[in-house]
Amino acid sequence: MPRRRMAAADNTASTTALPASSLLPDTFTDGLPLPKLIVFDLDYTLWPFWVDTHVTPPLKAQESGRSVKDRFGESFNFYNDVPAILDAAKSLGIKVGAASRTGTPHLARDMLKLLRISRESNGSTEKAIELFDYLQIFPGSKKTHFARIHDSSSISYDDMLFFDDESRNRDVESLGVVMWLVRDGVTTEEVDKGIESWRRRNKKVAN
Repeated sequence: MPRRRMAAADNTASTTALPASSLLPDTFTDGLPLPKLIVFDLDYTLWPFWVDTHVTPPLKAQESGRSVKDRFGESFNFYNDVPAILDAAKSLGIKVGAASRTGTPHLARDMLKLLRISRESNGSTEKAIELFDYLQIFPGSKKTHFARIHDSSSISYDDMLFFDDESRNRDVESLGVVMWLVRDGVTTEEVDKGIESWRRRNKKVAN
């Protein structure tokens, strides 16, 4: 049964500058090692819908890019914590990627182009897609997505952390990537758990 998309009002990304304690996962500022690259799935990881089944083009930005409206007037946006997480990661010099197996890559890219993210570092807003260093959006095994990211970035697999909502995609761990399974979208708490798992797996801290 398809999962119910969360109401837009509950997930609209605020452009108001947040206090540092709300903006950053604790692991971003605790002084311990961080992955060089964090990769996110899209559907039910960064946003609460399947872009290939819930969204009908054409798309139009609304509320200055805080959300996107489709042909039928349905509103779509990121999970609440996502904009601040992406902004913080980029501000810390962490590379950001997306690995999605959606059947409508063009629609996913359009969504990322229309949604905008506030940058606390300079008070500006940017298209969400501009915060991603690597985009691999096409049907198929996530291992192929990561092989392409690895080839493009020259970043070791063990320096990569992956957030995804489907356990079948744990097969990327055979490459050396650490995957953290999320059930209700990416939050600051899930990022902390994922980074802590990455540190344990790579012996960056004592178990």
